[in-house]
Amino acid sequence: MTATPATVIQIAESIVAEINAGDFSKTNLSAQRLYVPNFDLEDMKELRVTVVPREVEYLPLDRASNKYHATIDVAVQKKFSKGDAKEIDPLVFFVEELADYFRLKRLNSFVAARCIKVENSVLYSSEHWTQFNQFTSLLSLTFELAK
Repeated sequence: MTATPATVIQIAESIVAEINAGDFSKTNLSAQRLYVPNFDLEDMKELRVTVVPREVEYLPLDRASNKYHATIDVAVQKKFSKGDAKEIDPLVFFVEELADYFRLKRLNSFVAARCIKVENSVLYSSEHWTQFNQFTSLLSLTFELAK
């Protein structure tokens, strides 16, 4: 008997599948789910999209069920050479595309979950910018379902 993965994992895997199958400005995407993204700088020459389950909140819905909120972070990262607008603007646009795509969306492979909040609290990490010449943007998606 195979155990069903935790709900937060099912949501994260569904996000990975939708990003990889999506029609976005950045092509040849290979998003992956990780717990701790840890890449060498050499690996950052290619665009990296990492999906990380971050937080789960259980709120009472009624006597028998809970309202379940799962927050999943989506990191978009790429090493740059100059860091000028020509290089960075398409990355910022891609993050916005992801935000627009998931806003109020029900996941195709997990339709019980609906995205209720999209937040781009780190448009770009100034620390990664100055230390590594790397664009890092963090998009946080919160999905809700009754459970």
